[in-house]
Amino acid sequence: MKHSLPTEAGQTKEAPKREHYIDAINQVFALFRLNYHAQFFKAFSTEAELTQIKKLWLGELARFTPETLLRAAKSILESSDFLPTLHTMIRHCESHSDTAKLPDPHSAYIEACRAPSPKARYRWSHPVVYHAGKACDWYFLQTSAESVAYPVFKRKYQDFCERVRAGEELALELENVIEHKPQTPLNKAENIKRLNMLRENLEL
Repeated sequence: MKHSLPTEAGQTKEAPKREHYIDAINQVFALFRLNYHAQFFKAFSTEAELTQIKKLWLGELARFTPETLLRAAKSILESSDFLPTLHTMIRHCESHSDTAKLPDPHSAYIEACRAPSPKARYRWSHPVVYHAGKACDWYFLQTSAESVAYPVFKRKYQDFCERVRAGEELALELENVIEHKPQTPLNKAENIKRLNMLRENLEL
């Protein structure tokens, strides 16, 4: 029995793009069905259940290209004896996407902390690192312990990575760059006050 993901009626001119995703999802599950036969039919015992799962995956994986979905599925087949979860599929999509060259979060964090000023003129490994660092506040990154700053940076960085994977182009803000001038060190009370303000702004 063929389990296909139905196309919604009354679609607009954007339908061809959606059709590509639907086709990719159907191909992915066809590969899983052939390679994880017993596990597959145990997990998806009815056509209605399989259709709902496909719709869920379609919604969650739409930020990747159809080509990435197929590459990720083939990677799973080559590396695992078990039917993948959605979480596993997402991880493989991230590592096989066209933006897979994005630095890992910790490497990006170290780069953001060590980059000299002016930040916009630094030769970043990827603009997303710059934008994540700026969103966290450079002073916060450079003066806070890693145990405090890294979780904040990681969350911001992953948000920007998602935007890049969705097709957004992030550019460095080269205009109006002001040369860095050393600031007068703040005393302990002022440091604590500024840190609390940053935490409040970052919803920590």
